[in-house]
Amino acid sequence: MTHPSATPRTARILPRLVTAAAQVLALLLCLLTLCCGLLPGLLAVCLGYMATQALTHNRRLGRFKPAPFWAATVVIVLPLLALALVLANAQGMLVGAVAQYEALLHHLARTVLEIRQKLPPNLAAHLPDELIAAQAWLASYLQSQARALTGWGSAGLQGGLLAYVGLVIGALMVGTPAVGQPAPLRAAMRTRAAHFIQAFRQIVVAQFWIAAFNAVCTALFLFAALPLFDVFIPYSGMLVALTFFAGLIPIVGNLLCNGVLTLAGVSVAPMVGLACLMFLIAIHKFEYVINAKVVGKRTGTSAWELLTVMFVGEAIFGVAGLVAAPLYYAYVKRELLEEGLV
Repeated sequence: MTHPSATPRTARILPRLVTAAAQVLALLLCLLTLCCGLLPGLLAVCLGYMATQALTHNRRLGRFKPAPFWAATVVIVLPLLALALVLANAQGMLVGAVAQYEALLHHLARTVLEIRQKLPPNLAAHLPDELIAAQAWLASYLQSQARALTGWGSAGLQGGLLAYVGLVIGALMVGTPAVGQPAPLRAAMRTRAAHFIQAFRQIVVAQFWIAAFNAVCTALFLFAALPLFDVFIPYSGMLVALTFFAGLIPIVGNLLCNGVLTLAGVSVAPMVGLACLMFLIAIHKFEYVINAKVVGKRTGTSAWELLTVMFVGEAIFGVAGLVAAPLYYAYVKRELLEEGLV
């Protein structure tokens, strides 16, 4: 005979089991994305979803606000039109930008090897001999990265295609009518997807504004402040672009930009390198405030937490793990918050 409390107990346990199964599936999908090199597609899915949703919920458009289907169509077609415009009118600029970055890396490699000659003799005499091996390793690494840029074509095409497919999927998630009464597991997976996209919005959008702030300040420093003293750092335009794109990676991207900009300043003169370093220290004082107000407030994540998960992600999955770690951590933290565990 069935105990009378069995049905209510099952009714209480089943939703928990469905939620736990959906969470496990979501984590497995996240790991599979890293293992199979699908991270650009996943990020593009979130971007396509956010762009389509922004169009359908934009109050400024008023009565011209498109329906979800037409908003998805705009998000899908617009990148194709932009690509056609680039190929028709600015293909040479794209190839030239890659060549400029390759030349910048070779320039930095030469600066590393010549750093003793650029420093004052009394200071260079105190540098340890072990530094020569480090200089050779760093110069070799920069030159290898410069040579790797020559094969950017096929890798860039593959990554771009993957990202576009992800963009289409994200747009269709909004533009396709949803099932009225989804099954429990499907509803739980939709909740996981909503949490993941919310984490994407918190991390990526906030980091975008920080990267833009850094890029604008760097541009003012390179193109307005230094020329007042008749100082011109080579490849300044490339340095500004690098500051923006690398700045999209929290903390580590800023450290990379700091090293590159300081080294580029040293290539002109040691005092210019010191000025670059002082500028970066001053900028980071403002950036700490922005990080605390924007990223920290939105995600409840401190710098040491981000650094820890990014180092672990890079050690296990390489660059993809470094990029995905802040996003995955914010998502996991969101799930734990919903469960009342943190």
